[in-house]
Amino acid sequence: MKKTLTIFILILLPVCLFAQQPNKRVPLKVIQFKDNVEQPLTAKERLQIDEVYGDYAEKYVYGNAFSLKSIKDILRNRVVVKLITNEKDKKECQKLSEIPLLNSFVSDLERDETFDPKNFNPLKYNFAFHSKGSSMYQVDNTNYYIIIKSQYQ
Repeated sequence: MKKTLTIFILILLPVCLFAQQPNKRVPLKVIQFKDNVEQPLTAKERLQIDEVYGDYAEKYVYGNAFSLKSIKDILRNRVVVKLITNEKDKKECQKLSEIPLLNSFVSDLERDETFDPKNFNPLKYNFAFHSKGSSMYQVDNTNYYIIIKSQYQ
């Protein structure tokens, strides 16, 4: 009996102690979209979505109100293409060429041969759009940087 009680205490005691540990997780903030995501899609935004999602655009974007708002938020508020010429302001970061294409929906999606900041489609790339923090990428062999702002800011 003493042996059983000892084994029981040795097994149960750590479980009880572990169960008493406070939960240290910090809950994520609720995503707040800016008012401009309520505006209809522009022709350019529709082309960007169609380029990446192809035949699946209706099902995964246009037919899903939250996905559509999230993509509008990305295109309108969270992606900044910035020209940085001052050497002091430049930072070492991942190159655009190292980011894989998001070709799950359109298998023959291709990278742009030349970078045009006015026609850049961030949806083509598998950026960390839903991470907690912001991220920055450099366009290869240029002074352009792509900044992805966190959706939790």
